[in-house]
Amino acid sequence: MITTRFNEPWLYDPRQPRLSDYASDIDDDLVPDLEPELEQIGEHQRRLWANGRNACLLVFHGLDASGKDSLIRTLATYMDPAGFHAWSFSRPNELERAHDFLWRVVSYLPALGELTAFNRSHHEAVMAERLWPVRDEDHYNWQARYAAIRAFEQHLVQEGTTVIKVWLELSPGEHRRRLLKRLDKPRKRWKFDRSDIEAWRRREEYLAAVEEGIAATHTPEAPWLIIPGDRKPVARALVARIVAEQLMHLAPDYPEYDEGVLEQYRALLKDEEGGKGK
Repeated sequence: MITTRFNEPWLYDPRQPRLSDYASDIDDDLVPDLEPELEQIGEHQRRLWANGRNACLLVFHGLDASGKDSLIRTLATYMDPAGFHAWSFSRPNELERAHDFLWRVVSYLPALGELTAFNRSHHEAVMAERLWPVRDEDHYNWQARYAAIRAFEQHLVQEGTTVIKVWLELSPGEHRRRLLKRLDKPRKRWKFDRSDIEAWRRREEYLAAVEEGIAATHTPEAPWLIIPGDRKPVARALVARIVAEQLMHLAPDYPEYDEGVLEQYRALLKDEEGGKGK
């Protein structure tokens, strides 16, 4: 297991539990160039895949229209699809409700060598389900769920998976602007249904549940990062740097190779080339 430390300026601070106290935008001079970070992600994700010793799980949460989908698409720009997967989790279906709340994500976790991105995750079970339960109310024990998530993520880290959890912080004004803009785009309208009206009305209740959930599941092994989300290019660049740095730590080099095998293969290919030329 590689122990990865997060020394990010965006690291969640338990002494500052209210999300509204975190920046939703920053000065341009604090934003890294996106393209070099994406190139580093592509290179070191290939090294991660080649080595097959560690894994990386990216967990993205945020309000509707916070930019989770486009962020994942951007991060994947130069990645090898053989070792990268992205999964989205919405309200649990009937089969998922029949199992424990962690069951539905287990089969989608990254294998050693893989990088996987979750658009929402097992954390919805202590965020959205606080307001919109999928089981009888007396079934829920929130403190037990928090403890289960902490133990689950600690287990992943111990087995070689680095867990990077990101909350994209939007200001109320920018959140409203994006939702209104989404209503005007035909390719986005299909995402809306009547539940979105209730979600907007209960926005502050939901954020209170999110704040409690983040505070209860933030650990040294699997910490939360609060990323300014009011400008999508800024959020993408900041997250890209975080992911690039972690991958460089997890897979600094390609595996060692056997020079004897390579020389034999070169000789074989040269002999075949020579034979064809006769």
